[in-house]
Amino acid sequence: MGGLRESTTTSATTLNRVEPLRRTTLNLLFAAVYTCAIFTLLYHHAQTLLFQSKTLLSFSIALSLLVADMVLAFMWSTTQSFRMCPVHRREYPENLKKVTERDKFPGPDVFICTADPNKEPPMGVVNTALSVMAYDYPTEKISAYISDDGGSAFTLFAFMEAAKFASHWLPFCRKKDVMERNPDAYFASNHSWNSETEKIKMMYKSMKMRVEHVVETGKVNDEYITLDQEREAFDKWTDRFTRQDHPTIIQVLLESSKDKDITGNYLPNLVYVSREKSKTSHHYFKAGALNVMLRVSATMSNAPIVLTLECDMYSNDPKTPLRALCYVSDPNIEPNLAYVQFPQRFREINKNDIYASEFKRLFELNPIGFDGLRGPNYLGTGAFFSRRAFFGDPLTFIAPEIVELSPDHAVEEPIKLPSILSLAHHVGGCNYENQTNWGSKIGFRYGSLVEDYFTGYKLHCEGWRSIFCHPERPAFYGGAPTNLLDMLNQNKRWTIGLLEVTFSKYSPVTFGIRRMGLMGLGYSHLAFWPSFSIPITVYAFLPQLALLSGVTIFPKVSEPLFFLYAFLFLGAYGQEFLDFVLEGETFGKWWNDQRIWMIKGLSSYLFGFTEYLLNSLGISALGFNVTSKVVDDELSKRYDQEIFEFGAPSPMFVPITMAAILNFFSFSWGFLQIIRGIGDLQGLFLQMLLSGFVMVNCWPIYEAIVLRSDKGKLPAKVTVIATFLAWALYYTATSLIFK
Repeated sequence: MGGLRESTTTSATTLNRVEPLRRTTLNLLFAAVYTCAIFTLLYHHAQTLLFQSKTLLSFSIALSLLVADMVLAFMWSTTQSFRMCPVHRREYPENLKKVTERDKFPGPDVFICTADPNKEPPMGVVNTALSVMAYDYPTEKISAYISDDGGSAFTLFAFMEAAKFASHWLPFCRKKDVMERNPDAYFASNHSWNSETEKIKMMYKSMKMRVEHVVETGKVNDEYITLDQEREAFDKWTDRFTRQDHPTIIQVLLESSKDKDITGNYLPNLVYVSREKSKTSHHYFKAGALNVMLRVSATMSNAPIVLTLECDMYSNDPKTPLRALCYVSDPNIEPNLAYVQFPQRFREINKNDIYASEFKRLFELNPIGFDGLRGPNYLGTGAFFSRRAFFGDPLTFIAPEIVELSPDHAVEEPIKLPSILSLAHHVGGCNYENQTNWGSKIGFRYGSLVEDYFTGYKLHCEGWRSIFCHPERPAFYGGAPTNLLDMLNQNKRWTIGLLEVTFSKYSPVTFGIRRMGLMGLGYSHLAFWPSFSIPITVYAFLPQLALLSGVTIFPKVSEPLFFLYAFLFLGAYGQEFLDFVLEGETFGKWWNDQRIWMIKGLSSYLFGFTEYLLNSLGISALGFNVTSKVVDDELSKRYDQEIFEFGAPSPMFVPITMAAILNFFSFSWGFLQIIRGIGDLQGLFLQMLLSGFVMVNCWPIYEAIVLRSDKGKLPAKVTVIATFLAWALYYTATSLIFK
């Protein structure tokens, strides 16, 4: 690890540099003080529970607060692993030419996954593929593999069109030194236009119109498919598309050894893959698709580097693979380097990121902290893997079943050769993995819906390292949910996946900490994210119900313990705020991040916990919902105006609406009692402060209930149900508990 904290060089040429953050010492000092405060609070709770709880009511309150604060203490302590040795890195891609010749750069195989043409528009996937095919890199070394788990004829047609457009787009990008090599992003930005630019723009618009016509009508006119081989391929695939079970379909749309662009330069490989589907076989969702591509690509190109991308996560910097190469080419890092991870960044986020869709903590702050240990966790996209890392630990190679799948196997024959295609179809079959190590010891790992988290975690446990590459210009841009329900459903899916790891034999608190020490604590923090639902639920309802009953459960303002509570609250929130600000974010984004944290605790975390338990009991089947990448104009307008989108009457809106209603009435009741001179302000101050704080965070909910009339307002059905349940909770508490 010492090598990671110094400048690393190759042949006396600096390729990368790493610098520890200056705030590390202050983090350590604060952690020591804050830890003492936590133990003091837990000691107080234990004393209250054991010696001062004389009634069932007082015992229940003390136990609830103890459990809630123990969870918060555990989550805070595990997050300190990200603050022990955070680092920033810098790369020098201009020095690569001093280390190795350009034509000797290792080739990358790019995996792009899509699963639903309705939620993931084919043109969006096409733009992602074109952006990486146009990298500032030897094009003949690049191979792009499109995994279409939706089995869509529309997606296939879109890539037939993309293959033709690429022969014009790639040379245009080289000639104009274009930075935004996603055509849609480039033409949407302001550039100096000339006849050549207008010509390529019209070509793109024409292609886009043809693809969107096919998607909209479901029909392909002869004017859109003119070549016999295209018609044959499309008709062949459309026949499979109508069947629930279909064999693996592989279409080589571009072959780098034969196909050239309009300037005579070779084009990258472009391969469309839709793996075999069968009702009797488990497909393992995205992890299964990635393993199929890992095997199919091994038979066709077998590049030593593998880049995984979400279908909407397009390249924003053509020099990105050169930045990754600054680490892959470094002999001090390369031997045990599993992957180079770039942060997920998102386009068109509104000013204050109302849904915290940037996931600043997950996608940037935590990886910076992890990077000073063994490196960041795998974030599911924007990661350049060493193919060797998928076959055992750095010292032990686990051989695949056939030699053609080995990372050392050299592919020397054309990828359209019948024998190559036959082998690719074979290893892409849904029954190929039976009785093999795929998904357990080889490839992307099965066992969790969050295959990215689990795969990165297992690789780190095996002794591999990773690097967090965070250049000033974002390497990739993607789309984020623009409505609340999509965001909550996405987080619910992550919650279930994390719990699958948490309660497995590979749980980070046991297996992970033994294997990785401090790094295991960081993975434990991520795995136990859903446990935040416990303290958030307790503090959203218990103090408020006690306030409505006139029961004091927190220290008075005049008592020393009041200052302990104040320090713990302000210290935790203050540290989070500083983390955000020091990484260049605003108060508004931090505020929305902590607000969404509370909303998720009462919705996606809570429902994810419930669904996981039901699945564990065999009561319900686990499902997988693709997050929609389609943007509705009306919804988009409200999002830009920073108005929360409710709209659909989802059960996940009920608990957060209950909390908003209950906190409003508890604060109002307490305020009236104090005005009338009945209530004890000193005794009830903390409870009122907490209710007021929750109310401020719930402003979008009050607005959606009372002030709005648009389609995104909170459905009346949700308001009625939440009001009834809040009243029932209040009645039960005052009649049976706080009486």
